[in-house]
Amino acid sequence: MLTNEQIQHYHDHGYLVVEDAIDTRELTDLLSQIQSWVDESKTHTEAWGTTVDGRARFDIDPKDHSAENPSLRRITSPTEISDAFANAALQSTMSEMASQLIGGKGTRFHHSKVNAKLPNTSTSVKWHQDFPFTPHTNDDMLTALLMIGEVTMENGPLLVVPESHKGELFSHWEDGKFVGKVSGAIEAKKCQEFVPCIGKPGSICFMHSRLLHSSGPNTSDLPRYLFISVYNAEDAQPLSPNPLPSKHEGVLVSGELTGNVRLTPNTLKLPEVPDGASFFTQQEMAAMA
Repeated sequence: MLTNEQIQHYHDHGYLVVEDAIDTRELTDLLSQIQSWVDESKTHTEAWGTTVDGRARFDIDPKDHSAENPSLRRITSPTEISDAFANAALQSTMSEMASQLIGGKGTRFHHSKVNAKLPNTSTSVKWHQDFPFTPHTNDDMLTALLMIGEVTMENGPLLVVPESHKGELFSHWEDGKFVGKVSGAIEAKKCQEFVPCIGKPGSICFMHSRLLHSSGPNTSDLPRYLFISVYNAEDAQPLSPNPLPSKHEGVLVSGELTGNVRLTPNTLKLPEVPDGASFFTQQEMAAMA
């Protein structure tokens, strides 16, 4: 499904954007489902719903959410409550492409979420790497970000630092707390030469779990919806609890189960599982400290 050149680009740079990765019907179903959740958010003033570990499933930004200007920013494990999202994550061209990029004997699904940035809302994501949130015995893991709707320079696109997946794993701790972001010094040194991942609806950005990335607020009138699914090599075993546990965790999306555990050398401090509906709270607490 992917060319050798695309696979090589991913391994060289740590990310790959693929256009027209899913068909229009699938995209329409996903968008319709998200819009129904946005409409539902207008009736809530705080996070709501329940995931398998008892935390809220739907997270709103308390700074600017209202019925008139909703700011739904996260839906956790949408695969559990929507057939359209389950199919997209577990048995689609997205999971097949993810498996090609990871390689090896097989690929498992780890977790998923929808990150939403509604028009003119302040939600942003500070610079971080994904692997410190989900450490495994090896780092053959990637994040697939499906663009449900157009992603532009103005509506808060993903920003990535090419080739940073080849460098070190940075601490995401400050003053004894897991804050889910790199320090200001690392940001100033490592995160100034970045590339935006923009695209039309149906595009997917595949990103290595070690890649430095962030995103800014949506300053436009166009919503930005990303369906984010994380996949890992079949022989990568988790070293800490899943921050977004799901009944689909560990589902084999391609290949076979070998029973092997493969180890690669990494050193990091294990993360703290967030108490709230999302890791946004952890990053916000760091900003207030």
